[in-house]
Amino acid sequence: MSTRISTSEAARLLNISAQHVRNLCRDQELKAEKISSSWIIDLDSVTNYGLRTAHMIAEDHAAYQVENRSKNQPIALSFFSGAMGLDLGLEKAGFDIRLACEFNKYCRQTIALNRPNTALLSDINDYSAEQILQAAQLSAEEVDLIVGGPPCQAFSTAGKRKAFNDDRGNAFLKYIDLALAIRPRLIVIENVRGLLSCPMDHRPHDQRGPEFPDLSQDEMKGGALNFVLSKLQLAGYTCSFNLYSAANFGTPQIRERVIIICSRDGVQAPFLTPTHSENGELGLPRWRTFREAVQGIKHHDHLNFPEKRLKYYRLLGPGQNWRSLTPELQQEALGKSYFSGGGKTGFLRRLSWDKPAPTLVTHPAMPATDLAHPEENRPLSIQEYKRLQEFPDDWQLAGPLIEQYKQVGNAVPVSLGYAVGKLVSDLLQNKARHSPTGFKHSRYQATSHYEWIQQFKKQAQRSLFQSA
Repeated sequence: MSTRISTSEAARLLNISAQHVRNLCRDQELKAEKISSSWIIDLDSVTNYGLRTAHMIAEDHAAYQVENRSKNQPIALSFFSGAMGLDLGLEKAGFDIRLACEFNKYCRQTIALNRPNTALLSDINDYSAEQILQAAQLSAEEVDLIVGGPPCQAFSTAGKRKAFNDDRGNAFLKYIDLALAIRPRLIVIENVRGLLSCPMDHRPHDQRGPEFPDLSQDEMKGGALNFVLSKLQLAGYTCSFNLYSAANFGTPQIRERVIIICSRDGVQAPFLTPTHSENGELGLPRWRTFREAVQGIKHHDHLNFPEKRLKYYRLLGPGQNWRSLTPELQQEALGKSYFSGGGKTGFLRRLSWDKPAPTLVTHPAMPATDLAHPEENRPLSIQEYKRLQEFPDDWQLAGPLIEQYKQVGNAVPVSLGYAVGKLVSDLLQNKARHSPTGFKHSRYQATSHYEWIQQFKKQAQRSLFQSA
């Protein structure tokens, strides 16, 4: 039976006036019963409302109800958890996510709303391995998996690529250090494609050439990843990785992420096993489409395009973008951007009904990365975002709408998380199978550890030869 509280107690918890609380009761935003002239309010509904609207802060707390959990489930600790897309996939594969560590306040509120019994910690830099295990109520021997997607902006090809000379890059190293201190059987690292080519130390281009010293290994393309792999290997972990398109695992979206799987037992993990293929290769079902994903949505919350952009959207059909306008309108629509380089495919972009969506971004109405509905004159709704990232319809997102888009846009698709969880579960049981030979996991070449290591060694040998 849930606790019931008074109007004044609810007002204190939410830091709002008692009159505001009464209005929320009348509008049925809070679960409440009016007795005589007073409202008696359900405490759980107050907590839920407070977390959703940021009137309450999601405080750090230890795991709850640990004694009621299944003893047969493998246990995972999650870092940089975000809105828990990767974790939902792991749960689907049978994992007990005992702890989530996340700094962003809106993501923390989302975690507390949906997984209140999971231990919650904030900035990874503030905790030791002992404190993390204490919060999860575990010993190191009980942890099967540590998983996380360290902040990707330090490695993104769209950023300045400062790698580890960046607070976010340092959080990546902290994650590795904590994982190695706890030493689970398996460690998973998820990141953007830019990690494959980012140097650990970036040397400005005007300081390169015959008159300057040769690049060190840390300054070479891929130096950051080489540093991480070397650290893990020195600690006794065997690592394998590839760049995967989530569409190959049932996600209705072409979203590519690097997945690194590190094993303490010396077993090199095989690649993830695809469940779908673009054109039905290997007899697999074809990629899922936008139409399939969004069927049945009855209500849409969304941002709006400015009228100056709607003028052009009214002229575009499903799957079209600015290039489908007349030459005169193309230049008018793009303005100065018309003369910039690149494909500019994100300008005035309508999605196709019968293809997967492109990679979701954190704001669907920015001029260069528009994500418009195939026919309606609006950006994708947050409900469509959730479907394309495969969050359950009843998954609650905290904060204002723009923050909800950010949370879902930054998430790992649930199907990709499930594929990771399935492989890790199989590795824990010593029954992992190899992925089909020659399957194209992404649209890029030479992205697996086999080719990557060869290329990095050749680059290092070239540098050594030139300096001799």
